[in-house]
Amino acid sequence: MKRLAILGASGHGKVVADTAECCGWRGIEFFDDAWPEVSSIGIWPVVGTTHDLLHRVQEFDGVLVAIGNNSVRRGKIDELKASGAQIPTLVHPSSIISRYAKIGAGTVVFASAVVNAYATVGEGAILNTGCSVDHDCILGLCVHISPGARLAGSVNVGDGSWIGIGACVRQMLRIGSNVMVGAGAVVVCDISDSRTVAGVPARAIVKS
Repeated sequence: MKRLAILGASGHGKVVADTAECCGWRGIEFFDDAWPEVSSIGIWPVVGTTHDLLHRVQEFDGVLVAIGNNSVRRGKIDELKASGAQIPTLVHPSSIISRYAKIGAGTVVFASAVVNAYATVGEGAILNTGCSVDHDCILGLCVHISPGARLAGSVNVGDGSWIGIGACVRQMLRIGSNVMVGAGAVVVCDISDSRTVAGVPARAIVKS
């Protein structure tokens, strides 16, 4: 039996656990800093905090971080790697991943997602339900491509960026690091680092 620890007892964590079971993982246990106030999530037990997990990583065949916040997820993955945790890649059996694509450790690919030939996905990414990443795209560390979002060919997405639900990105664009693309946005030009954009076509949101 392959034992899996998941850090982050949230709705996102439920989907990670369900996907893990579809991939053959069993003995799934959650860790969350809200423990012991939170002692279960769905059918799965919550058994300790981040601190507890860091001292128990050798008990598990794999450890995944199920935290939606990209920067927090990256920090937790780094902590776990430093403690010797085995960080697997999780790919739902209904997704379609080209044999020529590369998927980094700690990335979770959910149901019906598509990753086409020669795309490269960095560590700790979330490729959410029904999204598509076309040929030759390059995704950095801890990127989140939301449900139904579409990246055309040769798009480059920097570390920590979030592409919102149903958003579309034209081919051969560069989206910088720590960018937020709003739900349903249509991106037709490059976006520099740390911008938030929304709309059709997508435009920068100026914070007051």
